[in-house]
Amino acid sequence: MDYLKKLSRFIIPYKKYAFLNIFFNILYALFGTLSFVSLMPMLKVLLNTAERIREKPNKIKYDGILEYGNYLEDSLNYFITQKIETDGQYSVLILMICVVLSTFLLKNAAGYFSNFFLAYLRNGILKDIRNELYEKTVELPISYFSEKRKGDIIARISTDVNEIQNSLLAILELLVREPLTIIFTIIVMFTISVNLTIFVFIFIPVSGLIISWVGKSLKKHSSRVQEENGIFLSILDETLNGLKVIKGFNAETKFSKIFKNSTSRLFKFSNNLAHRQNLASPTSEFLGIVVIAVILLYGGKMVLVDKILTSDEFITYMALAYNILTPAKAISKATYKVKTGNASADRVLEILNTNSSLKDKPDAITKDSFIQQVKLNNVSFKYEDDLVLKNFSINVPKGKSIALVGQSGSGKSTIANLVTRFYDVTNGSITIDEDDIRDLTKQSLRSLMGLVTQDSILFNDTIKNNILIGDEDASDQEIIEALKIANAWEFVKELPKGIDTNIGDSGNKLSGGQKQRLSIARAVLKNPPIMILDEATSALDTESERLVQVALENMMKNRTSIIIAHRLSTIQNADEIVVLNKGEITEQGKHKDLIAQKGVYQKLVEMQSL
Repeated sequence: MDYLKKLSRFIIPYKKYAFLNIFFNILYALFGTLSFVSLMPMLKVLLNTAERIREKPNKIKYDGILEYGNYLEDSLNYFITQKIETDGQYSVLILMICVVLSTFLLKNAAGYFSNFFLAYLRNGILKDIRNELYEKTVELPISYFSEKRKGDIIARISTDVNEIQNSLLAILELLVREPLTIIFTIIVMFTISVNLTIFVFIFIPVSGLIISWVGKSLKKHSSRVQEENGIFLSILDETLNGLKVIKGFNAETKFSKIFKNSTSRLFKFSNNLAHRQNLASPTSEFLGIVVIAVILLYGGKMVLVDKILTSDEFITYMALAYNILTPAKAISKATYKVKTGNASADRVLEILNTNSSLKDKPDAITKDSFIQQVKLNNVSFKYEDDLVLKNFSINVPKGKSIALVGQSGSGKSTIANLVTRFYDVTNGSITIDEDDIRDLTKQSLRSLMGLVTQDSILFNDTIKNNILIGDEDASDQEIIEALKIANAWEFVKELPKGIDTNIGDSGNKLSGGQKQRLSIARAVLKNPPIMILDEATSALDTESERLVQVALENMMKNRTSIIIAHRLSTIQNADEIVVLNKGEITEQGKHKDLIAQKGVYQKLVEMQSL
């Protein structure tokens, strides 16, 4: 029930399918019991053991619930007596066989429809959990993923959600179908023999305790398997992303060893889990056979020695006992599945219940225009313990360009992350037209900005669809215009399918310069008033840099720009250059003025010229 509470919000939208599944499960359990009960009249006819009763039993003469079984038996014997005398014994046998076949048919039809509606329930819940997980993954701040393995996130969205889906079938068996089958069967068993049924059920609590003992540690072992599965997928993801480095440094053996260590742990944990799961079936089966053996001993005495039961009643009773054995076995299996699903649900809900530190305020403002300036006011920021920026302040008026330069680790890229609100400032504030960006909706803030990063982030899709991320309503002509401004149309028009050419995983069918120009075209198509360039040319060769630089200059005309770079070609035409060192401003001014100062900036320029 605790497990169902965890998933209740996903189950409620599909509650009609749950109720229909429960309804047909009740019918399944009912007809399942009746299918075995219907064997008794057939056996009575076949074995000729029906007591000849020619007068219809009077219900008033049977006093109390315990006598109700005798009333039913006498009524059945009366019916069989009448039919045999009217139609003959063989005709009655055919009728009884038809009754048995009908009950089995109804049982299986109910089983089909219960599974029919269960499919909508399970697959609907699976879809909704995956959708919510994906939305949550996109919503969470970038800082969350710097602390998590990507492979573990993928494992939770795929493997763990599948475990939840499998366990939902088990839980409905556990709550409805199998318990009801057992309850209905026990009621009928009591009507056949109260003493034998009480004797049998002395052994059931013992069986339950043993099965419970086997399943206790299953959740813990399942969690370890799922965690290791996440590590395994992370190693695989890192290997595929870093294949050039692994091959270039002859590190195949090292990474193979890391991978094999993970698969060995997964092998060990999976075996431990499987051993406990595999105990379920033989344990429950053996315990069931013990119960059957007890019934044979005690019931056989009642038939052969005490003459309390007839042979047809005893055979039917044995069939009913078997009818308990099967669902009891299913319940023990379902219990283990639920424990595994519970462990997976905890891992999935850990992501879904994570609070984003960058949520919009309830009264957040939607800003759709940029009028005056972007200001960073005494901004300090730290990722963990040490400050990366210290009391940093700059003012970027509308239409002007500011370049941020400095050694690696001086805090340049951090400023880009803060202005786009991928992170929140530790102290101070960032304002656009005097509005603190924390008071704006993230969507409206980022709609004012275009971002071109050092790594050209492209997707395994066509050039057209990659650029349409900037403006999904743009026409083909607008895409081509954006490509021309980004200096990319010349190579795109030569491709086999033009803008409809697929560029492969991460755009790997293109060169670095071509990928970067597509990133610029995407930003151009968005046409934002504020542009942020984060080391946009640092990974390019001289020829590619020249083409990209022209594209950047085209894009930045009459646009407010924050340029983070170390290449002189990218920054020398900026309206103002800010030199950073260890998160603080050391120099500030135009290119010529800073050269004349003969300080840190001049040294950076000389080093690059050399």
